[in-house]
Amino acid sequence: MFSLNGSSFTNNSLSGVSRCLTQSCRRVSAPMVVAAVSSNGKPGDGHVSVLVENALTESPVPVEKETKSTVTGGVGDVYGEDSATEDQSITPWTLSVASGFSLLRNPHYNKGLAFSERERDTHYLRGLLPPVVITHDLQVKKMMNSIRKYDVPLQRYMAMMDLQEMNERLFYKLLIDNVEELLPIVYTPTVGEACQKYGSIFRRPQGLFISLKEKGKIHEVLKNWPEKKIQVIVVTDGERILGLGDLGCQGMGIPVGKLSLYTALGGIRPSACLPVTIDVGTNNMNLLNDEFYIGLRQRRATGQEYAELLDEFMYAVKQNYGEKVLIQFEDFANHNAFDLLAKYGTSHLVFNDDIQGTASVVLAGLMAALNLVGGTLAEHTFLFLGAGEAGTGIAELIALEMSKQTGIPLEETRKKIWMVDSKGLIVKSRMEMLQHFKRPWAHDHEPVKELVNAVKSIKPTVLIGSSGAGRTFTKEVVQAMATFNEKPIIFALSNPTSQSECTAEEAYSWSEGRAIFASGSPFAPVEYKGKVYASGQANNAYIFPGFGLGLIISGAIRVHDDMLLVASEALAEQVSQENFEKGLIYPPFANIRKISAHIAAKVAAKAYELGLATRLPEPKDLIAYAESCMYSPAYRSYR
Repeated sequence: MFSLNGSSFTNNSLSGVSRCLTQSCRRVSAPMVVAAVSSNGKPGDGHVSVLVENALTESPVPVEKETKSTVTGGVGDVYGEDSATEDQSITPWTLSVASGFSLLRNPHYNKGLAFSERERDTHYLRGLLPPVVITHDLQVKKMMNSIRKYDVPLQRYMAMMDLQEMNERLFYKLLIDNVEELLPIVYTPTVGEACQKYGSIFRRPQGLFISLKEKGKIHEVLKNWPEKKIQVIVVTDGERILGLGDLGCQGMGIPVGKLSLYTALGGIRPSACLPVTIDVGTNNMNLLNDEFYIGLRQRRATGQEYAELLDEFMYAVKQNYGEKVLIQFEDFANHNAFDLLAKYGTSHLVFNDDIQGTASVVLAGLMAALNLVGGTLAEHTFLFLGAGEAGTGIAELIALEMSKQTGIPLEETRKKIWMVDSKGLIVKSRMEMLQHFKRPWAHDHEPVKELVNAVKSIKPTVLIGSSGAGRTFTKEVVQAMATFNEKPIIFALSNPTSQSECTAEEAYSWSEGRAIFASGSPFAPVEYKGKVYASGQANNAYIFPGFGLGLIISGAIRVHDDMLLVASEALAEQVSQENFEKGLIYPPFANIRKISAHIAAKVAAKAYELGLATRLPEPKDLIAYAESCMYSPAYRSYR
């Protein structure tokens, strides 16, 4: 959608105007007025019209042809879901012929100093830009030079968000070309601080805020979003943002960040992504008393009121965008996360990144780690600190993979996995007091209160932290792991960095350099006794962008556990021998686009195998097809 002085134009209306002007209106002797069209297709209510001057029509800009998908058939594409994978071709001059100024304010088409001499003449940009013309690559170099001058990560985050709102393609090229350096800025850990201060740094809406005030009219609220062909929605209610707790409406930074990665790392077109925050209030009194807080100033709604709002949202999404839109639940509290996934998993294409994405990336790391420690998954013993949605999700996927590899029933493979929560080791004597998602992990054992005693008693080969509590893997705990494991596997997964169960330096020094370590937030390489150790980051960004792309290119209508397993296998396959020699169990993020395409191909193939794919027939080369569908941030030529 484009806007000029309050007038709104849908993509379809602009396409129609472009076709008219380039096909049948070759030369016009008098100015032509294009009436403003609102987002619902009705004439604009007295809004400003666009004046198309005859000077432009003498040499009209040809509309670029849309690239058509080679995959057709299956479920009827009523909502344009399939064509949403394709880059939509809208010529910007239909909006900016009266003045090029509006073109420079449109992030989808602005190229800044990269506009050519001819484009500056054609689109009325003369005088609005300095005379120099620079390349896309030089723009990237210039922006990175500017961003690196900021010492404070939050300042870098804000600079990146400003760029995204000014020049979308430059933002994504910058992120893709410098992904290892910028990922911690647009995602964890910096995005956590951004959410904490979101009320103070909020400038322009980057997604939809749906609060209790919109109850009963969510279907209409979704229509206010300018893009109509949505493929991925990331939604949060802000109750459990990373390890920071209830941030209410300010949790919007998470959906915005996640969807930036869907585009940069997974190649989903930016206009096909919709960030959503469901605002039902907050129990964070600091926010409720903060004059800059941007959300509802009330305690959180629960029970029927909460359920009805979520139910209305879920069905409004399907009504607006169709059966194949992917809805990713993000940072919901445990008591809602499991219930929402179970409730809508059979009726919608839903995915919970905290439960399923984290599980898939951790399983991939464990599969890769076996190349360093030997044995199979079933030969290892696992101990978790933290039995919430992340911990139990990881545990279940590990148990599923062990069952798949060995043929042993799932109930038996679960017995290789132990959990410690805030009350100690989860054992059968606690069964009646346990939440439903913890009960499968209650085994026969005497009660144990402290983690270190659980480690000494269970003697796990793998220790996984998903507690959200920092520095809980103490020196005594790590040293205990190292006493009965030649190469203890230690995953400190909690985000942000301040909440990590231990640091990379602590893990390596306390284990005398023998630990195989991975974390949720990034840590710099560690030098211990003359040797440099590069730790892996069990970052969900390895999985969810490629996973989502696989669902989209296959037209999947449901998520199946087997898709998560093949995603883990695909990621583990990307770890090279060179990576292993450095102690890494995850591949470098520099190759993430190829990794995502590989994951997407495996997920899509599984969707076809399970009969859940609707884009028929199946492409012969799914990796090549996935790569061909990925969004490119390269500038387009406006002739």
